[in-house]
Formats: sequence, structure tokens, C-alpha cells
Amino acid sequence: MNTATNQTRKSRVDYSSLVSYLQMQKTRKANELLEEVIPKLVDYLKVTMGADENTAKECVQQAFLNVYERILDDKIRDPKTILSYFMQTSRNELLNLQASRKRYSNYEIPEEGMVEPAEQIDRLVDEERAQALKVCLTKLDEDSRVFISYFLNNPGVSSKQASVEFDMTEGNVRTKKSRITKQLHNMYRDMMSE
Repeated sequence: MNTATNQTRKSRVDYSSLVSYLQMQKTRKANELLEEVIPKLVDYLKVTMGADENTAKECVQQAFLNVYERILDDKIRDPKTILSYFMQTSRNELLNLQASRKRYSNYEIPEEGMVEPAEQIDRLVDEERAQALKVCLTKLDEDSRVFISYFLNNPGVSSKQASVEFDMTEGNVRTKKSRITKQLHNMYRDMMSE
């Protein structure tokens, strides 16, 4: 084996230790590895998936939160594949976001007149969801309600813009948005299952 290949193998970081650091709440050590991993994930989404910088960062942030929860729940089978798992989760977040954007950008408002029955049903479902969301919003504490309402009223707002509006770091904005969204999702799910 040549020495260049040997040195490359020696210089690779074992990201499996990240799983242990996060489980044991060793924040400083975990952050050191995350400072190396997160830019790789952002670059991956930009280069291989064609994402812009902000979208890539948002997707990676959400992917990290998803993976972090799985780590804390001890649902990672093989810590040695954590980088691959992060990449796949980031990719899925981006694909979901793109599908969501496409779905909403293709929605056309029909001209006055008759509406197809399928469209009527879609509208009723959307109205029902909107009413359920309003009910769920009233159940949030005021700070969370004001925060998430800002995003609902400004759908194209970036984390950077929101960080200025709420005097928070972009990471804290994304984390808070994710937590409130998850809380709303759980309330909505519970409401629909009643």
C-alpha cells in the first residue's frame, strides 16, 4: 500500500465518536466534530443536489435535529455510518422541501365559475386544515405563537431575516421553528385522531 493512501486513511476522522459524544452530552467534543461535518453536508447538498446556500443550511439543520433525536433515542444501529446517515437525511430533507415548494407553486386558482368536484374536496380539506391550524395556534404559549405566526405570515422569509427580527442566532431560529412546528404537528395529529 502506498504512503499517500496510508496517510489519507490515518487522517480521516472517525465520526462514529460523534454519536457517543452526543449521547454522553459532551458538547464541546461534539461541536468540534459538527463544525467539520456540517459544512461537508451543506457542500454535499449544493454540489450534488444543486441547492442554494441558505436552503442547504436549513435542510442540514433540520436533518441534524432529526438525527440528533434518533441518537438520543438510541436508534442508530451502526455509529460508523453516521456521516452517510447524515447525508441521506439531509438529502431527504431537501427532496421533501423541493416537493413541497413544487406542490404549492403548481396550485392554480380557477377562474370564476364551476369548480371540479375533486378541486372542491381539496379546498374543503385545505379549509379544514387551516381551521385546525388556527385552533392549534391558540394552544401555543404567546411567545411561540408570535414566533411561528411570523413565518406563516411571511412564507419566503429566511432564517437570517428572522434572526434579525427576533434578535436570535440563525441556528436558534431554525431550532425554535423546528420545535414549534413539531409541537403544532403533534397537536394537529392528536386533534385529527379524536
